[in-house]
Amino acid sequence: MNVLVIGRGGREHALCYKFSKDASVDKVFCAPGNAGIAEHATCVDIKETDQHALVEFAKSNDIALTVIGPEQPLSEGLADAFAAAELKVFGPSQKASAIEGSKAFAKELMKKYDIPTAGYETFTDFAEASVYIKQKGAPIVIKADGLAAGKGVVVAMNVKEALQAAEDMLEHNRFGASSAKVVVEDFLDGEEFSFMCLVNGNRIIPLALAQDHKRAYDNDEGPNTGGMGAYSPVTHLPAETEETAMKEIIKPVVEAMEKEQLDFTGVLYAGLILTSEGPKVIEFNARFGDPETQVVLHRLKSDLAHLLLSLLDGEDGSTEWSDETVVGVVIASEGYPGDYQKEQPLASILKADTFFYHAGTKMSDDEIVSDGGRVLLAAGAGANVEAAQTQVYQALQSVHSDHFFYRTDIGNKALKRS
Repeated sequence: MNVLVIGRGGREHALCYKFSKDASVDKVFCAPGNAGIAEHATCVDIKETDQHALVEFAKSNDIALTVIGPEQPLSEGLADAFAAAELKVFGPSQKASAIEGSKAFAKELMKKYDIPTAGYETFTDFAEASVYIKQKGAPIVIKADGLAAGKGVVVAMNVKEALQAAEDMLEHNRFGASSAKVVVEDFLDGEEFSFMCLVNGNRIIPLALAQDHKRAYDNDEGPNTGGMGAYSPVTHLPAETEETAMKEIIKPVVEAMEKEQLDFTGVLYAGLILTSEGPKVIEFNARFGDPETQVVLHRLKSDLAHLLLSLLDGEDGSTEWSDETVVGVVIASEGYPGDYQKEQPLASILKADTFFYHAGTKMSDDEIVSDGGRVLLAAGAGANVEAAQTQVYQALQSVHSDHFFYRTDIGNKALKRS
């Protein structure tokens, strides 16, 4: 079969790389792709938001399966456009993708169906929000309601920081329309982990757990980012964690979406935290996570394209996994998640002896250069976290650049608790 992946980041590189190895796949296309994706797929110069051109391309190139990577085209209804053209697409409808597109919607859904999450209130007025924040105290979490590329969350450790975050969002439109409403949440203490599931209606196929690292710098310091690294599996969590999360969170939310006539098809990503009261929801996403997808799919031995197509056809499926641990380290542009320079050469970094997933790269004058905040993810594999860490960090020892940085502690939480 021919497969089309829509997107241009590290998640899409991981999907294209996996599909290129699947026995069921003849050809992989990616729109628009990036410099690394071009090694594993035919890149097509169509933007993720150009619904008409994408649908026409799928029709004219005998595409049997389309997978939508980023959240923006999902929130704009790209999956609906493919479905209307009777093309098989793996991604939720515009209405169903509201579980990511509106944090307020997700919180209201969880409250209605008793799905464990942090206590919260929503605000559109800064004065009202500030009264609530002062009453609650800190630590406290401020979230932009809409999509903000993974940067719309501030975990404030003091009231001053919380008030500043709320003011930035509500008064100064830090994330435009996405922060016209904010969710103010109770702070949850515990171990965070990511649980992605392939879903079609009430059929659910769980993927391996991963742990993301959101803060920009070592020891979880600095601002939140889209993710600075991840690893899988997360073996130091209690054995029953996944089963409990499936029973108390994943299945109930899938059933809730059905009851609300928002049947979900695609990847349901649950960002969870293991508290003293059990797992609770931090956030839901309506697509593959980034950078978790890179480390999770790196371990998947099953034919992903066949799995997704079977699921779309209403069949159940199962997955087979490598026993190895994969640690992925994001190499980001200096200044990220704030301002940063693009078009910095990457040849010296790409010489490192490890596998790179390209997140923000492009070709310029026959040279691969940076084209985003998160630029590459270096993936190392080993028998356990320590071995995978050793592999990837030894390879990155040769990376010295004033234009890029990376965290040196991806996976350390597992070592401390093992």
